[in-house]
Amino acid sequence: MNWIKVVGIVLGAAVILAIGLLIGYFGIPGEPEWVKDLAQDLDEKFINQFMEEVDNKRIEDNLRILSEKPHVATSAADEELVKLMLSRWKDPNSGLDDAKEERYDVFLSFPDEANPNTVKVLTPDGNNQFTANHTEDQLTEDQKDPTILRPFLAYAPNGSVKGKLVFANEGKVSDYQYLANHINLTGTIAIVRYGGTGRVNKAINAAKFGVIGVIIYTDPKDINDGLSKPSDTYPNSWYMPPSGVERGSFKENFGDQLTPYYPAKEFTYRIPESEIKGISHIPAQPIGFQDAQALICELAGPEAPENWQGSLGCRYNIGPGFKQNRFICSSFPSDDVQVNVYNKRTIKSSANVMGIIRGAVEPDRYVLYGNHRDSWVHGAIDPSSGTAVMLEITRILGTKLKQGKWRPRRSIVFGSWGAEEFGLVGSTEFSEDYYNKLRDRTVAYINVDISVYANATLRVLGTPPAQNVVFAASKQVKHPSNSLTVYDNWKDNSNRDSPQYGVIPQIGLLGIGSDYASFLHYLGITCMDIAYTYDRRVTSARIYPTYHTAFDTFDYTAKYIDPGFTSHQTVARTAGNVLLRLSDSLILPLGVRDYVETLEDYYSRAVDNFQANLTKHEISLEPLRTAINRYKKAADDLEGTIKNLKKSDKTPLNIRRINDQLMLLERAFINHLAFPDKLYFSHILWASRTSSVVTFPGLADAYQTAKESDLKDDWNLVHHHLTIAIQAVDNAASTLEEVTNI
Repeated sequence: MNWIKVVGIVLGAAVILAIGLLIGYFGIPGEPEWVKDLAQDLDEKFINQFMEEVDNKRIEDNLRILSEKPHVATSAADEELVKLMLSRWKDPNSGLDDAKEERYDVFLSFPDEANPNTVKVLTPDGNNQFTANHTEDQLTEDQKDPTILRPFLAYAPNGSVKGKLVFANEGKVSDYQYLANHINLTGTIAIVRYGGTGRVNKAINAAKFGVIGVIIYTDPKDINDGLSKPSDTYPNSWYMPPSGVERGSFKENFGDQLTPYYPAKEFTYRIPESEIKGISHIPAQPIGFQDAQALICELAGPEAPENWQGSLGCRYNIGPGFKQNRFICSSFPSDDVQVNVYNKRTIKSSANVMGIIRGAVEPDRYVLYGNHRDSWVHGAIDPSSGTAVMLEITRILGTKLKQGKWRPRRSIVFGSWGAEEFGLVGSTEFSEDYYNKLRDRTVAYINVDISVYANATLRVLGTPPAQNVVFAASKQVKHPSNSLTVYDNWKDNSNRDSPQYGVIPQIGLLGIGSDYASFLHYLGITCMDIAYTYDRRVTSARIYPTYHTAFDTFDYTAKYIDPGFTSHQTVARTAGNVLLRLSDSLILPLGVRDYVETLEDYYSRAVDNFQANLTKHEISLEPLRTAINRYKKAADDLEGTIKNLKKSDKTPLNIRRINDQLMLLERAFINHLAFPDKLYFSHILWASRTSSVVTFPGLADAYQTAKESDLKDDWNLVHHHLTIAIQAVDNAASTLEEVTNI
């Protein structure tokens, strides 16, 4: 009987177990939806749908509206565009989750319309023999607007100076030194061409040699492929007309000049104007090349070097002063040039407009996408081409959002920055205002300022981690005028030989040319700048020819820059693709190993250029080599971990840990104490440098100083900057290593 009981018990237990399993299988719910959402990866179908919906005609319509009026920062037309951006981003049918304006009281500079700046030629008794044009010629209907800002240089100091004219090429230190070796520069006025160095540096350099005023012009050689006749220029071609004048900001530093490191709000302390660094103390004024021709082609003195010669239709002499019998029939060897500047500096309220899409899974991680709104005149290309693209991207994503068909994993923040033309003011104030939040939570920043310079090829600037996501996006977009992908067309136009990947498209370096500057140099955020541009094998133009002039209009864009707006459409597809990959991918598509090439290249250049003298002063580069090797191993290990992730590894905390390592890599290269004399520059790889050696900028500049002086303190500073570089690379490696390795 006992065995019967045992069998019964076993059978009973088996039945109970089976019932339990059935109940468990059918009665307990499956994996909750929120768990699935956490593991959701990028939807390639959605990216393709987005790209198909990008409408070139809508972009064209956007640009026509945006560039209808001149809209310099804080003007009435700029305020109209603030309202436009808010209305588009708050649209009940295709708007974003939220939109708002944020205002800053910023230090700006404008010409005095009642008292225009002038460049004149005066006889010894004060008679005026020549005056440069106050305005550009009105060649097309869309230019005829009474609010067009007269040509000037923002923040150029007021003053009236008079002296003999000299030609100083591009206004570099070496150019003034050449002149000083041949003539006396004290008390002279220098006329210089754009290019070679920044606008304000042309005057800062000049003052060191006794020059008291500067005139700046655009030479047709540098912008028009040498063409200068009205019949060869706009409206007959894309080249700048003879009366075109490039306006611009006349300062070295970016952001509001009176509130460095703090947002320019009502309560903020403002430094005295006398303490502003990086501005000129001598007057300066831009003119058109037809006026420059009247001055340069009549200069006396020795002939300028061959590499200084331009395309004004004459041989350039260096001066000082004019040839005899130039402006009237008698001889006036003492004719002087007078520069009169009457700019007004003022504090005005400027708005940033922010559009927000909240993330579904990681709302506290931000992907930033930005473009400035203000222009010097109509600004069809700079910056409205970028704004037109941004509005089309937000229209499509906003519609999908309202229809319930999509919500990004991470939050997306769109920025329409104010007062960029005055030195990246709006974006810098934003980065100061939200310093901690942006530093701790921002994945990347995408900048699309001038979206289309021309219609030949993609052009991308960025830090190495951005390379991976830009390449992935560009491989999915078709070039507008041939059968190639954007990637392959880009590679055909501009490429480099990578030790890791072979021949790949060239990604340029980010300086301070647009609103990415504060995000990269101050916050240490991975940044990229995306545009379509011209084929440099076809034209030598420094930039698109009507840059910052009154000829940068809708008509000019539609006729010569991008007929049909298909390149604008291509940029929208590419930049939008990048945006979606960064906001929706489970693992951030940032390539940490791509920094290895930069680090190894910088190290090799340091060895080649510095090693001998460093050894003499008992300074070794070997610890830097060790740190780079450590970084390389850490990058390889992390990318290997990502590649081999199993489904069981993709827990929310593990994904978050890996993404934080990827996101924070760029921050590891930030050292706010590294460059105390350089405002905002904190990135030890991408800070500005004066040395010609392309390596760690602090090390390169310190070495240059020490080599020239051979002082012990200067060699100590070299060691100091080498330490900064080593520590940064070690920190970057540590960021990528297993988080428990402390």
